[in-house]
Amino acid sequence: MSQQKSTLVNSRKKDWISRLNRVFSPYWLACIPLVAVIVIVWNTAALAQDGEALTAEEVQGALNSIWVLIASILVIFMNAGFAMLETGFCRQKNAVNILAKNLIVFAIATLGYWAIGFPLMFGQANPFFGLGGWFLSSNDPATYGLSPFPEGLPIAVFFLFQVAFAGTAATIVSGAVAERIRFSDFLIFSLLLTAIAYPITGHWVWSAQGWLFNLGFIDFAGCAVVHSVGGWAALMGAAILGPREGKYRDGRINAIPGHNMSIATLGCLILWIGWFGFNPGSQLAVDEVVPYIAVTTNLAAAAGGLTSTFTSWLKDGKPDLSMVINGILAGLVGITASCNAVSYPSAVIIGAIAGIIVVFSVGFFDRIKIDDPVGATSVHLVCGTWGVLAVGLFHAEKGLLFGGGMGQMINQLIGIVAIAAFTLVFSTIVWMILKSVFGLRVTLEEEIHGLDIAEHGMEAYSGFVKESDVLSTGFTASISSIEDVSSRID
Repeated sequence: MSQQKSTLVNSRKKDWISRLNRVFSPYWLACIPLVAVIVIVWNTAALAQDGEALTAEEVQGALNSIWVLIASILVIFMNAGFAMLETGFCRQKNAVNILAKNLIVFAIATLGYWAIGFPLMFGQANPFFGLGGWFLSSNDPATYGLSPFPEGLPIAVFFLFQVAFAGTAATIVSGAVAERIRFSDFLIFSLLLTAIAYPITGHWVWSAQGWLFNLGFIDFAGCAVVHSVGGWAALMGAAILGPREGKYRDGRINAIPGHNMSIATLGCLILWIGWFGFNPGSQLAVDEVVPYIAVTTNLAAAAGGLTSTFTSWLKDGKPDLSMVINGILAGLVGITASCNAVSYPSAVIIGAIAGIIVVFSVGFFDRIKIDDPVGATSVHLVCGTWGVLAVGLFHAEKGLLFGGGMGQMINQLIGIVAIAAFTLVFSTIVWMILKSVFGLRVTLEEEIHGLDIAEHGMEAYSGFVKESDVLSTGFTASISSIEDVSSRID
């Protein structure tokens, strides 16, 4: 009898657990931490530590800090998107190498930017670079150009948001030099880019002392500061490295398809979501502009995805998924500089043009034999430059198409040239030094067998047949055997 009762009790427990699982899905459960944060902030807004009500400024400051913290996490999560995208676009024999680069690059960016980059970018010294407060050693917000809390953000929150952007610039390079660069050389370049080059140009644009900032150059969330800087560095890396073996042979462009378009698509969707931290987070406050930025960002992404799809369809006869992916990213990049200051129709136009540009840009780089496995230079450099120019055209108050004259467009052109010149010179010098000292590129044998084994001694898909194994045992012979068996069955 007691055993029957125990069985009945266990059955009821399982039934309740099953009901709870149906009602509270993992998506609902994932909202619990966010709800907890909101409740804590709301409660803090009612009572201070000494029991007195907080001022409206303190409440606003707390909300600003929490929002920028959440936006920082979204941007950091974009590293997962880049990892999935690049891995899917490349061959399986290099999957571990690409995943390792995308993971370790944020660690390198964090430490380099913490020690040197953040003070160089926001320190108060002169119009060209900042100084002071190394290793986040200063507790004075003025050291980094911030106002005291609650008028300004806490130093820690502001740093976390900015270091997420620094990591993004280095990750752009990873895709363009994939499948043939030495792991150690990439790490060295990433450190120098995030600790020195990126912060210096960032100081020009985003520091109140920066010369481009005071000129009137506008780059709200980083078309030039993040995307074109990463794009120029990627372009020079790909050019100096040279193309992958077999990419350009006998006057032909040979396609080297990626091994997993499923995870590439997942990467695109993660990046799309992460961009809602990238662009709206750049407002650095909670106000009515934040949702507006989110909508312009989404509209541009959608328009870019559609125009790239139909452009590739008309150009090549079929809708290319890789172009759909890169078109969405092109739209996101293109709107980044102006997402807070253009109308909804303008956002759609900017994204749509970016989606068209990226299709032809990929073909252009192939024609001049710049091998970019994931299209990073087309998405981030070309469409990033377009996004900066779009400010001069579509800005609601200063744009040429809205009666603002040529003044803003001239400022945008000066910024493009200045940032390009500095990044090109810096990147070329660093890449050439790495090539002469360490070799920069893996050997031909290592490239053929894959960087997973050569550089890391492991495989991403252990137990599965690799492309290089199939080629080495004779792909043609395998097909012939299959056809022979098929004919006998028939």
